[in-house]
Amino acid sequence: MPGTYFRNKGRVFSLSWWLLPLGALVLLSASPEAVLAQSKSTSGTQTKKSSSSKTATSKTADTTTSKPVPNAASLSGTVVDQGGDVAVGAKIQLMRGEDDSTKQEVVSGNNGEFSFTNLPPGPFRLTVTAPGFDTKIVSGELHPGEAYIAPPVALNISAVTTEVSVSMTPVEVAQEEVHELLQQKVLGFIPNYYVAYNGDASSALYPKQKFYLAWKSVTNPVTIAGTAFLAGIYQASDTWSGYGQGAEGYGKRLGATYGDVVTATFIGSAVLPSLLKQDPRYFYRGTGGTGSRLMYAMGNAVMCKGDNKKWQVNYSNVVGSFAASAIGYAYYPASDRTVGNLVQTSIIRIAESGLAGVFQEFVLPRFTTRGGKKVAPGSAVKGGNN
Repeated sequence: MPGTYFRNKGRVFSLSWWLLPLGALVLLSASPEAVLAQSKSTSGTQTKKSSSSKTATSKTADTTTSKPVPNAASLSGTVVDQGGDVAVGAKIQLMRGEDDSTKQEVVSGNNGEFSFTNLPPGPFRLTVTAPGFDTKIVSGELHPGEAYIAPPVALNISAVTTEVSVSMTPVEVAQEEVHELLQQKVLGFIPNYYVAYNGDASSALYPKQKFYLAWKSVTNPVTIAGTAFLAGIYQASDTWSGYGQGAEGYGKRLGATYGDVVTATFIGSAVLPSLLKQDPRYFYRGTGGTGSRLMYAMGNAVMCKGDNKKWQVNYSNVVGSFAASAIGYAYYPASDRTVGNLVQTSIIRIAESGLAGVFQEFVLPRFTTRGGKKVAPGSAVKGGNN
């Protein structure tokens, strides 16, 4: 140790060497027990640090080292799409045997490849999934020490099912029903438009359809031919004698008869049903006893279904019969224009509606066809008027 020198009365002293004996004296005066304790404390701290370091090293080794499998095998492969391009990010799940606890999962890399290592020999199953693709399953068996390379796993694009729901508006539904009504004919040629064979399944008709149905009814050639035939009967029986006989008399009867058909059809089946929201059709029942069905059919003259599907008084038919008879008095002969004849004619019209209902219920279904095929009556009408 270098000393610090100074002069005193011609003598040179070294400070360093003078301090050595003083330091030794201080050390000798210290307690032996304190020195020993300090020594143990220092030794213990070093021992703990050493032990902690060993423990940390041991744990790191345990987490990074997997238990080797005897005769371990490996499995690798590539996932591609149906076009042959690599599939990145596909999930590959490996299962060995039937034990779910052996499941392992990896994701295919940028080159579509995947691998599993340190596998025990035996059967395996790969389940490959990817968004937008069908699931693919590959199975096989690993032999001891084998480096198994699976054939390229080609994923097929999932089939996309598009469901198109086409719904018709209520007006279109009613129009379609009118189209079906116009196909209904007795014996294949006589129009039978005003009967619904599908009961409560029928759609309510809108004013447009009611007027259209009335127009098609009065302009049908069979309707016109029937009117001409009826006028001939009136001519032969000298009904409306004020018209006289001969061609002129027949022409007047034909005009009056056809006028009655047009006014009665439009007023009772189009105008009033549109204003009162009533359905002009006869709803076939087809079930129940004969007496019950007979009362239902005859009651159709004074009861009908509303557009709301509820039964109500058939004002369209009752009032329409009187209105048509009143209009007819404008062209009937003066000798037939009496109140008695008007009331009688109106009541006869209402009774004819009841008789028509009986034919619709018991007779005409056997002879009515739709589009050339026999009509198969549908469900029974609920809530009849009997």
